[in-house]
Amino acid sequence: MFINAAAPRDPNLEKFRMEVREFCQTEIGPEMRRILDLGQHLPKDMHDGWLKALGRKGWLTGHWAKEHGGLGWTPEESAIFRDETDGAAAPWLAPFGVTMVGPVIYTFGTPEQKARHLPGIRKNDVWWCQGYSEPGSGSDLASLKTRAVRDGDDYVVNGQKIWTTLAHWADWIFCLVRTDPDAPKKQQGISFLLIDMKTPGITVRPLITLDLGHHLNEVFFEDVRVPAENLIGEENKGWDYAKFLLAHERVGVAEIGKFGRYLAQLRKLLGETREGGRPLSEDPGFRRRLAELEMNLSTLKAMHADALAQGTPGLISAAALKIRGSELQQAILQTMTDVLGRHGLAYQADALMAGWNGELVGPEESAGILAEHLHRRAATIYGGSSEIQRNIIAKGALGL
Repeated sequence: MFINAAAPRDPNLEKFRMEVREFCQTEIGPEMRRILDLGQHLPKDMHDGWLKALGRKGWLTGHWAKEHGGLGWTPEESAIFRDETDGAAAPWLAPFGVTMVGPVIYTFGTPEQKARHLPGIRKNDVWWCQGYSEPGSGSDLASLKTRAVRDGDDYVVNGQKIWTTLAHWADWIFCLVRTDPDAPKKQQGISFLLIDMKTPGITVRPLITLDLGHHLNEVFFEDVRVPAENLIGEENKGWDYAKFLLAHERVGVAEIGKFGRYLAQLRKLLGETREGGRPLSEDPGFRRRLAELEMNLSTLKAMHADALAQGTPGLISAAALKIRGSELQQAILQTMTDVLGRHGLAYQADALMAGWNGELVGPEESAGILAEHLHRRAATIYGGSSEIQRNIIAKGALGL
């Protein structure tokens, strides 16, 4: 099933599209708009305000089924919401609660866990982060070593997580831990825990990335006591829940909606940048690259719509989206950097701080473009490398 979200014929869908568009115009004020347009780092209070506004409308989890407190959006409605918010350059929908652990909790959690955690996710009263990767356990995630030992009504957790996005903002972390180190297969001894980040024994340290931004962190656990009631599902069955979550994550990592913004920026740059007295938009080489990017985006949108129509995405479709989406991100941003030419060599990280009023080398968008370009060099690695995704497709679709 392929969805043409760009031109819905149902008048109710058109009405919904206009409602989302007007909401974005109202809620994204001039200050936030300026920060977003320049690619600067959005302060947490602004980001939180946007997500809470979505939560009040029920739109943050509109795609959830009504039985879980969502609006039960159709795939068409979900696609329209994504298209309009992304087209408005709205802030990132921080997926860790809404797209990742939320579905795990409402699918595998106890009634008490659902009652405790789902309302906070729906309203963005709670920020989540993901405790999966460890030093030495990234693509080979099942080799993780963080231990959780049962002690009465608690688990005692010791270990380290790495590349933990937004851990410095998060209130809770969902964590894969090893509860049976003697299991015959490494996947069989893993459990899935929900951990309050304020628990004594947790330390968060920043990891500064290639773009000089603070998105990622190390998280250390030293004798952290976690109530056993925070275990999702059954002990030692965490790998099953992790795979379920990863399918949702990899669909999200494709980040379809950002591409329309990227391409709009690219067209603007091509029109404004001149070489030999003519705009680069008339250069045959750049025209060909732009056409290829637009065709690849159309294909990716169709793949994404098909994955949404499946309800719960399968691992194969999620893997395909992850590959195509991450590679397209890199191709678009590389083209934008090439258009910047010599200005693409000067990266002014300070310009990404909201309120910065220094002098930029190059177009005002250049710092944001270069930051995104540097950051997205890892897009084919995080969330499962492209090599891992191709192995999933080879095994699941081709039987290799």
